[in-house]
Amino acid sequence: MFDTTQAKRRQGPRGSFDMPLVVALVGLACIGVVMVTSSSIAVADSQHIGAFYFLKKHLLFLGLGAVLAGFAMRTELKLLEKHAYLLLGLAVLLLLLVFVPGIGARINGARRWLHLVITTFQPVEAVKLILVVYTASYLVRHRESVETSFWGLFKPIMVAGLFVVLLLLQPDFGSATLMIAVTIGMIWLGGAKPVYLGGMGLPVVALLWFVAKFEPYRMRRLTSFIDPWADPFNDGFQLTQSLMAIGRGEWTGVGLGSSVLKLSYLPEAHTDFIFAVISEELGLAGILLVMGLFALAVGRGLAMGLKGMEIGQRFAGFVACGVSLMLGLQTMVSVGVNLGALPTKGLTLPLISYGGSSIVLTCAMAGVLLRTTYEINRAIDARQMAARIPANAVPDANPAVAASAPAREAVTA
Repeated sequence: MFDTTQAKRRQGPRGSFDMPLVVALVGLACIGVVMVTSSSIAVADSQHIGAFYFLKKHLLFLGLGAVLAGFAMRTELKLLEKHAYLLLGLAVLLLLLVFVPGIGARINGARRWLHLVITTFQPVEAVKLILVVYTASYLVRHRESVETSFWGLFKPIMVAGLFVVLLLLQPDFGSATLMIAVTIGMIWLGGAKPVYLGGMGLPVVALLWFVAKFEPYRMRRLTSFIDPWADPFNDGFQLTQSLMAIGRGEWTGVGLGSSVLKLSYLPEAHTDFIFAVISEELGLAGILLVMGLFALAVGRGLAMGLKGMEIGQRFAGFVACGVSLMLGLQTMVSVGVNLGALPTKGLTLPLISYGGSSIVLTCAMAGVLLRTTYEINRAIDARQMAARIPANAVPDANPAVAASAPAREAVTA
């Protein structure tokens, strides 16, 4: 009789991707295609570039992102862990290249893009993932010092601080704040004492506040959201239009494609303020659907990450938690900006907003997150097999010896 237990033992532990997470990520990407189509037609018409110009580019970027995600899902995490320092050097190089004339591109007064042959690339989107990988690698290699000493936190905080300085020079205040928050969150999950985190984090917070005070336009952004109606046609214009769009949606929305505020009233309707268009067209029902999918994705990612750390897959666990924090905090900031709960930061809604660099690298980040769930599930399967199958159940590796086993047993009898 064929022994399925021994057959499984021969095959070894098998991994599997977390299906609820897959459903959530694919669902968000599909909603993004629909909403980019709806929100960008008016923008494209006003620029006389064809009604579906942004949709076509979005689908192209989403396809490229899917390819990168597939590649990431098939790449062993040990390769990322092994080359964490090399990736860190690449991240610093990318952030420096934006300041090189002829390579870096200045758009709307900011140097955040690199000139490529046929398009531009925003390196900060790749740096987000690299920071998570490096921090996870550090937390694995320096577990004891992170948990017991103040100086154990110094290196990852300083690396994040270097990224913050380079981002503020571009300037990109929103991404800088996001990176600091994710780094502190990962270090806290790594077992750092809160008093040490406070000692390291407070100077960074003070630096960000000083930078905001130093530039008047940043202070206007930080304060205008408190009362946007005080200056509804200048500093408060974006937020007042967003709030009107959200208010018009009510319970079930005005209908897909029927938004009024996206008709050249709401700036960046297909990028930073796409959540307002979702709210207007799909109402509270659409908001709950989108936020439910984000909650499922982030919740499953964090749960799998904590499970990974519990069973000894610490690198996979930290990467899963870091990517989940990055997606969750960016979503929270984007939604908060649209609702008027946070100052304008210029961060897109992950997997939904239009944007080449953002959608491609977010897909790659999602692929890495799914890979962590595969390796964690594989480790769980290995533990279950070891607990369920006794050592003497392993078949003899030599076929000849195995074939003679019945004969030996007969002689013995």
